Amino acid sequence: MRCVPRVPPRRGLSGGVPPEGGEGLGALPTPARHFVEEGARLCRPRALRLCDGSPEEGAALLAQLQAEGILHPLPKYDNCWLARTDPRDVARVEKQTVLVTERERDAIPPKPPGGGPQQLGNWMSPPALEQAVQERFPGCMEGRTMYVIPFSMGPPGSPLAKVGVQLTDSPYVAASMRLMTRVGPQTFPSLARDDFIRCLHSVGRPLPLREPLVSRWPCDPSRILVAHLPDRRRIVSFGSGYGGNSLLGKKCFALRIASRLARDEGWLAEHMLILGVTDPAGRKRYVAAAFPSACGKTNLAMMTPALPGWRVHCVGDDIAWMKFDAEGRLRAINPESGFFGVAPGTSMRTNPNAMLTIRSNTIFTNVGQTSDGGVYWEGIDEPLSPDVTLTSWLGQPWKPGDPQPCAHPNSRFCAPARQCPIMDPAWEDPEGVPIDAIIFGGRRPEGVPLVYEAFNWRHGVFVGSAMRSEATAAAEHTGRRLMHDPFAMRPFFGYNAGQYLAHWLAVGERRGARLPRIFHVNWFLRDAAGRFVWPGFGHNARVLAWICSRVGGEDNARSTPVGLVPREGALDLGGLPGVSYADLFPVSRPFWEKEVQELRRYYEENFGEDLPKEVMGELEALEERVKKM
Repeated sequence: MRCVPRVPPRRGLSGGVPPEGGEGLGALPTPARHFVEEGARLCRPRALRLCDGSPEEGAALLAQLQAEGILHPLPKYDNCWLARTDPRDVARVEKQTVLVTERERDAIPPKPPGGGPQQLGNWMSPPALEQAVQERFPGCMEGRTMYVIPFSMGPPGSPLAKVGVQLTDSPYVAASMRLMTRVGPQTFPSLARDDFIRCLHSVGRPLPLREPLVSRWPCDPSRILVAHLPDRRRIVSFGSGYGGNSLLGKKCFALRIASRLARDEGWLAEHMLILGVTDPAGRKRYVAAAFPSACGKTNLAMMTPALPGWRVHCVGDDIAWMKFDAEGRLRAINPESGFFGVAPGTSMRTNPNAMLTIRSNTIFTNVGQTSDGGVYWEGIDEPLSPDVTLTSWLGQPWKPGDPQPCAHPNSRFCAPARQCPIMDPAWEDPEGVPIDAIIFGGRRPEGVPLVYEAFNWRHGVFVGSAMRSEATAAAEHTGRRLMHDPFAMRPFFGYNAGQYLAHWLAVGERRGARLPRIFHVNWFLRDAAGRFVWPGFGHNARVLAWICSRVGGEDNARSTPVGLVPREGALDLGGLPGVSYADLFPVSRPFWEKEVQELRRYYEENFGEDLPKEVMGELEALEERVKKM
């Protein structure tokens, strides 16, 4: 199966398209050069530019984006910039995100009974992709420069790192990839071995334009396609400039393609933050945690503990690649080199370390702008001078009290990880950090305790598969609908989700493995009046402290039908007036009876016969425990 149509070759490197600045394309190893030639023949760019990751290249890209009106300088900070997108291109587009395999069953479980929508991914056949590519890509880069971006996911030379080459006609993508990945010739040894992921992206707006751009943002929203070919290690993306659809090293490579690589090679690629927790005695534990987008991953990864004597260091805020070492320890790296965080709600109160990180060398997208050259969003909690005016993400005058938000709910900051003041000393250790605990979580306003521990690894896999959370703005969903989100991977599975659960179960059977303990947390419980019953943010360190005590072998938990919760007094609630232990650990029979029923229906409708029998066995065991309450 081809992922590009056959086009006649032209003479010379890359079809005779001239290189533009930088190092010549002849420096590329042969397999990568052939990929560039293939892409250039198809897309017909005006020129080619090989990205080398240098500071000079970065400055040139930013100057070009400013000249084109895509980026606006923010003089209040050091080398910070603002982009406003077309309002139709603001989030991941899950309906147009597909896995391409010969057999549909390799990509997604069987169709739900009655033909309902599949919630665990979308499949496209190879012929259908071939047709879609032919309808979109020929000549799509005419008049534009094709940027050739060799990049590493993970520290170069790490046994956990992987390499890719992205071809794109978006200088915004080129500038952002420099922040989110490690770009440059250090990738060439892997390219020479033909051991890399091929990534092709176009905004789909060749020059001259047939119709004007909105906000000077090139995109083709009606024809967006984000396709993954796991068998051929390729990604094809068209029509969107939004980061989740266009920075192909991120969700596309680091989760969808990497999760398939991980299954084939015996490791894990997960939608998880990684942090180090140090107690007052100096004992350090590393934790990986999975949350759906906009559920507090970045806040937790960069937390300033409210518990005296405790310290948190950040390894990563979004993605973890984990592999067992020779001693059976599960070791993790953050494959990214930057943060692509949700801006609204971020403040010096909720996440001071993020605020300190984004004061320089940051690209903001779809946030508000202050007239004195700063940024603004809902929840930033920074007072404005009376003479300062605001411009919304739509480029319109805005004032507090206006019906529409100043910043888009999914507005973002893209910043280098090295700038975070609490980056862990081992965050770029090629061997990774040893994981002691894995945490699952989501937004559950009622019924689910603040924290509980799984009885064992198999029960932990069930807990991850049963995750549910209110929908967020990171994708096209709207409102606060409660959605199933297994392992926080629902939009990111790179193969059949039933097989994914089976892979996790197999990991637990690995001989000699020193398995992390598994927990579930819920920072978002509300009382009858709709108020949060847990203060969250820095106080989440109290929960981490209990988790670390369990990892250390302390006997301070009691058993409930859903898992092991802290005994009364085991969770430090000192200095939290009005916080009730009983309110934090609800285990109601009616709630969990309903939960069991909804989980059973969800499994039957979305996994069908591909649900591992062990997971259904855990559901039935939960049902029996609930009946005995």
